[in-house]
Amino acid sequence: MNRFFRGASRAAIVVALATPGVALAGTIVGIVSDGTGTRALQSTQLRIVEIGRVAEAGRDGSYRFPDVAPGTYTIEARYVGADPVRTTVIVPASGDVKADIRIGSDVDASIIVVGQVANQASTLSRQRAADGVESVLTRDAIGQFPDQNVAESLRRLSGVNILNDQGEGRFVSVRGLDPELNAASVNGVRLPAPESDVRSVALDVIPSELIESIEVKKSLTPDMDGDTIGASIEIHTTSAFDRKKDLFSVKAEGSYNDLADSITPKGSFDFSKKLSDNFGIAGGASYYKRRFATNNEEMDGWDVEDGIAYADTMEYRDYDVTRKRIGASLSLDWQPSPSTKLYARGLYSQFDDQEYRRRLTIEMDEAPSSGTATSADFNSEDGEITVTRDLKDRFERQRIRSISLGGETNTGPWKFTYMGSWSKSSERENGSIDPVAFERKFDDGDDLGISFDYSNPRRTAYSITAGQDVFLDPTEYEFDKAERTTLSDSQDEEWAIKADISRSFAMATGEFTIQAGGKARWRTKSYNSTYDIYDGYEGDLTLADVLGTQDYDLASIDPVPAKKSFRNFFNDNLASFELDEGDSWQGSNEEDYSVDEDIQAAYLLGRWDSTTLRVIGGVRMEHTKNDITGNLLDIDNRTLTVLNFKRSYTDWLPSLTLRYEPVRNVVLRAAGYKSLVRPKLSQLAPRVVIEDNEGEFGNPDLKPYRAWNIDASAEYYFGRNAALSAGFFWKDVKNFTYIQVIDDYQYGDLLLDQASIPVNGDSAKIKGLELSYSQVFDFLPAPLDGLLAQVNYTYTDAKGTVLTDGDITDPRKIPLASSSKNTLNVVLGYEKGPISLRAAGTYRDKYVDEVGDTAAEDRYVDEHFQLDLSAKYRVRPGVRVFADWVNVTNAPYFAYQNLEGRRRLLQYENYSWTIKFGVSANF
Repeated sequence: MNRFFRGASRAAIVVALATPGVALAGTIVGIVSDGTGTRALQSTQLRIVEIGRVAEAGRDGSYRFPDVAPGTYTIEARYVGADPVRTTVIVPASGDVKADIRIGSDVDASIIVVGQVANQASTLSRQRAADGVESVLTRDAIGQFPDQNVAESLRRLSGVNILNDQGEGRFVSVRGLDPELNAASVNGVRLPAPESDVRSVALDVIPSELIESIEVKKSLTPDMDGDTIGASIEIHTTSAFDRKKDLFSVKAEGSYNDLADSITPKGSFDFSKKLSDNFGIAGGASYYKRRFATNNEEMDGWDVEDGIAYADTMEYRDYDVTRKRIGASLSLDWQPSPSTKLYARGLYSQFDDQEYRRRLTIEMDEAPSSGTATSADFNSEDGEITVTRDLKDRFERQRIRSISLGGETNTGPWKFTYMGSWSKSSERENGSIDPVAFERKFDDGDDLGISFDYSNPRRTAYSITAGQDVFLDPTEYEFDKAERTTLSDSQDEEWAIKADISRSFAMATGEFTIQAGGKARWRTKSYNSTYDIYDGYEGDLTLADVLGTQDYDLASIDPVPAKKSFRNFFNDNLASFELDEGDSWQGSNEEDYSVDEDIQAAYLLGRWDSTTLRVIGGVRMEHTKNDITGNLLDIDNRTLTVLNFKRSYTDWLPSLTLRYEPVRNVVLRAAGYKSLVRPKLSQLAPRVVIEDNEGEFGNPDLKPYRAWNIDASAEYYFGRNAALSAGFFWKDVKNFTYIQVIDDYQYGDLLLDQASIPVNGDSAKIKGLELSYSQVFDFLPAPLDGLLAQVNYTYTDAKGTVLTDGDITDPRKIPLASSSKNTLNVVLGYEKGPISLRAAGTYRDKYVDEVGDTAAEDRYVDEHFQLDLSAKYRVRPGVRVFADWVNVTNAPYFAYQNLEGRRRLLQYENYSWTIKFGVSANF
């Protein structure tokens, strides 16, 4: 890497010496803001009309033209949603000349700083100014953001959709691809993942009130981290220099979920204060408590016997969840001199999840005694039927923290940027009970008959045809086991430093810049667990001792344990429970791991900017080192061997990006680049997790995904606030990862029914199309001039080759995991006077969730459409009341597999709707 930096330095010197000198010249600097002087207008396009040089306003509205020969010039400023503005400036022989620009009058400027129209104008301005293919979401000048959390906000963007967890948007899918193929950062700091087994970050942990903007960058340039194939999701919190006037905003809100039947609170505030002309502070805090419920059915073990398709396991699950989100951000900005800006930014986010789950599980050892095409009948006289009634009482806390310190210095044509950062994510459980189970086995001496009705592919009803009295008697269900998560501790921490240097050269028709930089990242992810598994009790303990009542809508699952009674009983009688030392030892050691991932990167690029053409080309080098540790367990002899693997590899990532504006308001883009996605750190760990005679294995030899990518798009900006775009993308991915499932797997002395091992596939091809349309219909006659619309559609075709049961002679084509073929987002809004209304619909096609041993065992998640409505009313200047109706259509979650020509239920969940209402005020 040192050789690379020395070579980059020599190249910069050679270019500097070889370029024709420019006579003594001055620098034009200034700030662009709206007509009221309230908000900096980031991404305003600025052009020196006489010489064709261009620049863009930064997030604080500042712009800069270095090396301008003495003379009189006209600067033109363009911002979506406003008329162009021109100003004249006289440049001296040396030194800086300041030319601040305001766009819009103090009367009509509000249309580009407040409300839905302002958000759209800001979004389109930033997308238009971007180097590559990019989608942007922003808040307006009074702190309004479109949705309740970052994940649900992002689903409005072109090519973006969300994977839900219990009805809430959590993980972001870009262009229909797996969230694991994205990277996420806050204020330039890469976010590690709280969960132990993923790289992707669940973005619902970040409150939207803390966010200034989100940029979804779908193509890469050499100065960007190269570890993404989907997109780089870059979140920015507020800065005092985003605004030109101070702000204090508060919001109070209530939330009502139909299934939970309760109202829960949310409150937030954010502020921005300039303590002097060159020092400011901004930040905010948010608290949100939400109670909701989920109705769930799950099935497993589908098979066909004597022409009857059936599942050998049926589960009915009732979830009651309380989630709390606490978030805070703080930003300090200081400009100690006209040439230097410094900042310190911090983010804290905490996500608490208390989940109670009552479950009825019915397991059949033998095939059905009779049945039809849509039913199956089981009887304990033909084979054992096990009925389990259990409870999960789990409390989990996730935290995300980040701190960044950095700045930039401009001296003439030279620019230096620098940053140091720390980020840490964690997920922790202490004392969760998951689960406590009460069981009754029905065999030859019993008379239990159960019939299942499969006629509705999304719902399975059951009826008891014999032995109903025993089936419903809580005293018949004896204590089977209790698993206590004494500790589950996932930690993911990263330190990083980076620095960039660039030199600009003024040319006759534009500006050429050479830029080089380096970055170092040191990451450690670990998981440590302690489980205590109790499989006996001294005395009699039945379900009747902890009995509760159901509040479940899909079926009768009574008798059930009470949500809180067992924990009290367990704590009071712990000495009477019998610890299974073997299972506890195995559970406490098999999942533990630690992985270090150190990355050193360097890059060199050249950039050409003119009125019509921008070209960015260069190469990035990333060197990766892994130190991987996991546990190998000898279960029979109860011995543990610590395994350690070390490896390293280097990737060279060239890229070329073109932005061409042949005529005003038409932008053409093309990008070709190479990128990678490193394997999940948990999958690299050499560990084995065995449960119910099935094993999950790690693989320290996994290779990273490596991809060549091509993006091309055409954008047309018309009217005052409107755009139409179309884009094409193509990706050739090597070494994609999938879970290979192998039946009858020999592990030491154990013959496992099934083994799941992450392996690399051969190659995958991804191609697709993005279409987007946005418009404010302010040209229509009143009152229709308040209408606006946003529509985007994405088609993705993502296929790869996997092996069937590990047989290299029998490959098959599959859609890539979590890859939806069609996604559609539609937003219809109305904003006029004090009224703001919006209807937002999102559609996602089905996708493969898990790859099975055969096509009939692949797990699919069905298509999903959700409608959300929102309304705001301005009571007086600065004060608004609002209401949101979320999931109006009660869109469920449905997972299935295809067997014998029909969809067979694997999981069904519904959540009903949620209403949110409140008041916001800004000062």
